[in-house]
Amino acid sequence: MEVLGVKGFFLLILYLWFSKKVVGSTNSSVSSRPKVVKIGALFTVDSVIGKSAKPGIMAAVEDVNANNTILSGINLEVIYKDTNCSGFVGTVEALQLMENEVFAAIGPQSSGIAHIISHVVNELHVPLLSFGATDPTLSSLQYPYFVRTTHSDYFQMYAVADLVDFYRWRQVIAIFVDDDNGRNGVSVLGDALAKKRGKISYKAALSPGATESNISDLLNGVNLMESRVFVLHVNPDTGLDIFNVAKNLGMMKSGYVWIATDWLPSKLDSMETVDTDTLKLLQGVVALRHHTPDTNLRKSFFSRLKNTKGVETSRFNSYSLYAYDSVWLAAYALDTFLKEGGNVSFSSDPKLVNTNGSMLHLSSLRVFDGGPSFLPTLLRMNFSGLSGRIQFDPDNNLIQPSYDILNIGESGSRRVGYWSNYSGLSVLAPEILYTRPPNTSSSNQKLFNVLWPGETINTPKGWVFPNNGEPLKIVVPRRVSYLGFVSKDKNPPGVKGYCIDVFEAAINLLPYSVPRKYILYGDGNRNPDYSQLVNEVALNTYDAAVGDVTIVPNRTRILDFTQPFMESGLVVVVPVKEIKSSPWAFLKPFTAQMWCVTGAFFLFVGAVVWILEHRHNPEFRGPPKKQIMTIFWFTFSTMFFSHRENTVSGLGRFVLIIWLFVVLIINSSYTASLTSILTVQQLSSQIEGVESLISSTQLIGIQDGSFAKRYLIDELNIQPSRIISLKDPKAYVDALTRGPKAGGVMAIVDELPYIELFMSSTDCKFRTVGQEFTKSGWGFGFQRDSPLAVDMSTAILQLSENGDLQKIHDKWISRHDCAAKVNDDVDSNELSLSSFWGLFLICGIACFLSLIAFFVRVFCQYMKFIPESDGEVDQENPSDRPRRTFRSSRSFKDLIGFVDKREKEIKEILRQKSKKRRRAESLDDQLSSPI
Repeated sequence: MEVLGVKGFFLLILYLWFSKKVVGSTNSSVSSRPKVVKIGALFTVDSVIGKSAKPGIMAAVEDVNANNTILSGINLEVIYKDTNCSGFVGTVEALQLMENEVFAAIGPQSSGIAHIISHVVNELHVPLLSFGATDPTLSSLQYPYFVRTTHSDYFQMYAVADLVDFYRWRQVIAIFVDDDNGRNGVSVLGDALAKKRGKISYKAALSPGATESNISDLLNGVNLMESRVFVLHVNPDTGLDIFNVAKNLGMMKSGYVWIATDWLPSKLDSMETVDTDTLKLLQGVVALRHHTPDTNLRKSFFSRLKNTKGVETSRFNSYSLYAYDSVWLAAYALDTFLKEGGNVSFSSDPKLVNTNGSMLHLSSLRVFDGGPSFLPTLLRMNFSGLSGRIQFDPDNNLIQPSYDILNIGESGSRRVGYWSNYSGLSVLAPEILYTRPPNTSSSNQKLFNVLWPGETINTPKGWVFPNNGEPLKIVVPRRVSYLGFVSKDKNPPGVKGYCIDVFEAAINLLPYSVPRKYILYGDGNRNPDYSQLVNEVALNTYDAAVGDVTIVPNRTRILDFTQPFMESGLVVVVPVKEIKSSPWAFLKPFTAQMWCVTGAFFLFVGAVVWILEHRHNPEFRGPPKKQIMTIFWFTFSTMFFSHRENTVSGLGRFVLIIWLFVVLIINSSYTASLTSILTVQQLSSQIEGVESLISSTQLIGIQDGSFAKRYLIDELNIQPSRIISLKDPKAYVDALTRGPKAGGVMAIVDELPYIELFMSSTDCKFRTVGQEFTKSGWGFGFQRDSPLAVDMSTAILQLSENGDLQKIHDKWISRHDCAAKVNDDVDSNELSLSSFWGLFLICGIACFLSLIAFFVRVFCQYMKFIPESDGEVDQENPSDRPRRTFRSSRSFKDLIGFVDKREKEIKEILRQKSKKRRRAESLDDQLSSPI
């Protein structure tokens, strides 16, 4: 009995242990749906975002639990944790939240806390659905369990960049809170502006707890800078303090531009009442707000929140919508996860089991076992929420990011347009644009008019000269030659010349004053090196370069140049001299082919006229020798219109009229060409242009300081030893006159404006050959991204259009034009057949048509003449009809004899034969009549 009792007791203990294990094992692997699931909410309750987010989360949880179609039979509970605007407190609260076996967490709103907590949720496999952390660096690659349920500031900063580019501003000053969200957002803004050829000229960072004194010091500093476009990316709880300080410093008046990110609309939308003073303070500010569709469902949701008991405010911003949709996203994903056989279970992290006696109790943190399967389910959800479409792209960002662009005025905020990454800036809502093909072209970017600070609709230029009392430092080359372009002056401002007058005239057209100081560059003995002068501006030694500075590619890489105010280009100059004409110069006007064709036509036309006139005109008859002489005499005498033979036939006169017209054109062209050949100057060198200059081995002269030296060496591969720098025009004359054999140069390469003055001052003893082999111009150079370069370009164009630019040119640069362009080869004056083939064609056609008409007429006469000459009447039997006898072939000699007869003789013969024919016919009639 005792033994049995011991065995029974042991079996009972074993049964109970086994039952416990079985039950425990069943609980850990149960596939039935849980009755309650927990979701966490992590944000700062007493904040602009938190006051709107909490009611949204509460309403979402209530709606999920009331909806029988989702999570049926499961109650969704939310656990709230207040981060209290503290990174440390937020981290601790997040860790405590993970002890409560939550399958997902809504929040946090702070990007700084999100960076820390994302490491925790990655380890615990709990998705973090953040409706407020917009830091662009919160990447899904580093933090796969961080799921952003709002739009990243990456897109907002590109919207700001498009806005800046739309108004053609090139520099902005970024004012931001020096935390993760502020720094990383401004970094993206810099990248976005760089793609639009803009930049952040200064990054003004504020500490998270900056005092009014700190803000004042920072704004005083940026107010001394050039840019007047401020991008404000701060926290909504303290951002209005910056505008209060800016108002006191006079930075909210006309000429200033303030662009606020979404923090400002979030602040204004959550305020119970926006007083008039606040709206006056913000007058003219442009702000971006997350775009949410203006649906009836959205309106009813805000109306419902206002009537909810226990809510601290009656005004809500867009974050309440994103928080509401975040809860629904988690609920939809969990419902799908469970339907697909998922299990909501938690376990301890084996890495945290042994904490070495630490009081932190990290072992209590629970791992969501189904997290690796639940996360993909979450990211493939697709539904329409209050904030818009909830769907994620491959980078785990919400699709279709878009923003409202607001203009704040004294009566409130006014929407002036929208931005979306689909079509950029537009006055149409993104929902409409999504139904059309994407179009981000500049012509498609549109916004309504903005009322800027100072209540002006004129777009501010976005910059001013720094208020530090220093004028613009302008470097001017101190030239020793061609002083009409730029030179030193004893009177203020210390410089004068064509370039200076153009610059001053353009400055006077600007709508603002430009304090400036001219500084001469060079020793006054030789022209300065212009490349070094340009480098000094690029190194910020000077603010601008004004003078005869040529715009070339290597300079445009380091400076911004204005529109060219004078066209320029490199040309080749060589000496010329008079060359005596050749004794055979009279043959030069025509090419050999032209001479041959012209002579042939003289003979041809003479022969045609002789044929047409031979039967009618006694002057074209006589012995063969006389007729040949007549042909030659007549045809060549038409060259001088001195032919004495008259034409009497219509066809002959027709051919002669056309031929005389051809002769007139040929004579005129010959006279003009011969005159040109006999008076032209010919080059004394063999250089015909830049090609022959490159192929030669002779010395080349250039002007001191010119870019031509580097161009000849780098681009044309000319040896540096062939290039000689010359000081002034006198050195040009001396070097060209002596020539390469006497220590001079074969040619000079310089810019066209200088060469035109040089040739004018030397009575055109030198000439340019070939064409300009560079196309450039003179412009004013400014430091990179200087807005003054754009405004000055516009002013130069105005000077050109109103004629002032030409007047300044005529004032300083007076020259007389040399003869027309010198022909390198006299043969270019020769006239070829291609210039006259049309005339010869017309003349030839007229001759052939006349000959055809002539021979047709002769043939008809001959056919009438033949029968009578072959038939004869029997005189003994006159009653017999005349018999026509035909020979098998006619003698060619008879035909020629017929053609050679006079026209009068032919007509008389035909008339007599006609009478005989009529008598013969009358006799036949008598014989055939009955007696």
